[in-house]
Amino acid sequence: MCDIIGRKKEIAELRRYYNSGRAEFVAVYGRRRVGKTFLVNEVFHDDMVFHHTGLSPYDRQRKVTLKAQLQNFYFSLIRHGMENIAQPKSWMEAFFLLERFLDTCDNGSRQVVFIDELPWMDTARSGFLTALEAFWNGWGNMRHNLLLIVCGSATSWMLDNLISNKGGLYGRLTGEIKLSPFTLKESEDFYASRGIKMSRYNVAQAYMVMGGIPFYMNFFNPAYSLAQNIDTLFFARNAKLGDEFERLFNSVFDNADDCMRIVRLLATRHAGFTRKEITEKTGLKANGDLTKMLKALAGSDFIIKYVPFGSGGRDERYKLVDSFCWFWLHFKESKEIKQEDYWQRHLRESDIASWRGIAFEEICFLHIAQIKQALNIGGVSSVESSYVVRGEGEHDGMQIDLIIERADDVVNLCEMKFYKSPFTLTRQYAQTLTTRLQKMEEKYPDYTFHLTYIGGTELAKNEYSDLFVSVLTLDDLFR
Repeated sequence: MCDIIGRKKEIAELRRYYNSGRAEFVAVYGRRRVGKTFLVNEVFHDDMVFHHTGLSPYDRQRKVTLKAQLQNFYFSLIRHGMENIAQPKSWMEAFFLLERFLDTCDNGSRQVVFIDELPWMDTARSGFLTALEAFWNGWGNMRHNLLLIVCGSATSWMLDNLISNKGGLYGRLTGEIKLSPFTLKESEDFYASRGIKMSRYNVAQAYMVMGGIPFYMNFFNPAYSLAQNIDTLFFARNAKLGDEFERLFNSVFDNADDCMRIVRLLATRHAGFTRKEITEKTGLKANGDLTKMLKALAGSDFIIKYVPFGSGGRDERYKLVDSFCWFWLHFKESKEIKQEDYWQRHLRESDIASWRGIAFEEICFLHIAQIKQALNIGGVSSVESSYVVRGEGEHDGMQIDLIIERADDVVNLCEMKFYKSPFTLTRQYAQTLTTRLQKMEEKYPDYTFHLTYIGGTELAKNEYSDLFVSVLTLDDLFR
């Protein structure tokens, strides 16, 4: 096994299932391009007795049929050494052949079977799920040396048909692992392992574009600057990631157009939208299909659901947190940029600076564990949200983009600033923060509020800086 960046918890879980001494049926799921296949292959490369990958049904030039999927499975059996068999005509027959194959090569040691992109194999009216159920319930779960690992990027399928299955596979999974994007520290380690030298300030900017997705990060050229890499990957002619947004959604979601419609809407408001607002503004019906789409988008780490502070459990909102989508929708889609060196030429302009500020706030949302550790409250239960009060008449509105509501009745009101130079708190801005703090204390007297600075750099010391109870910098997010 080669050195894997991060993923220590997931590797430990996979090893625990391997060494359990009983039949295991483990589902690995997560956003496409996040590294699921790489992880399983690297951990079990030498122990795998059978590995199969479903054919992608998302090629717009052709429709992948049941016959093609079965033929592909048949070829996998032959590649792994099974001889003198005819091509199966059904999934029931295909899984029976897999049983026979595993019987013939069973020497008593652990048998790792890895079926990748499982959802792609479930074509319309194919009977795939029934056959998988029969394979596991009727044979696999009695084989104490069998470790069956299934993987899929189509999160909605994985959630509905395996993890939350109400039929024959109900409760049959013995383990599930959700693989999330890299953290900032894991991203830094990944770039270092590829010989790419960047400051943490630039690693954070790269994260604002790539979102901690190793597949994207792997395209970086060590000889290029960050700006050159962004231009090469997104804006140059025949850019490798030039059409990635639609490809990504079409390869993961059956109702990709509707999912993209939701994401495009969420990208227009930093604080997100309620379910009712989503239906009103997208035209989608408020039914079970919408519930499944929102659940799948959350399961793939594109969005989060949260309850705004002070709403008492009402007014649930959905918020876009995927950095890649934020970047794509702001620059690639809305602007329709044709300039091949756009990023290098506009690097210091206000539009990119403004985008960085919002993107940094999303990074903070994705690194709550690191923020809590830096605040020495890692063991304190908390709920993270935003707070928005719209102005009415003579009353000003107020927006706080990150609130950490703690079980010890302390609430961190986070002020996030991404600058290259130390941030200086001016008299006017200090007054704004003081007014905000007073309003929160008056409205919610049962809480103690701490103004918390989270910045790309240090907070400059002056007569107003002590207004912040805690000061965190970019280094704290790399914990």
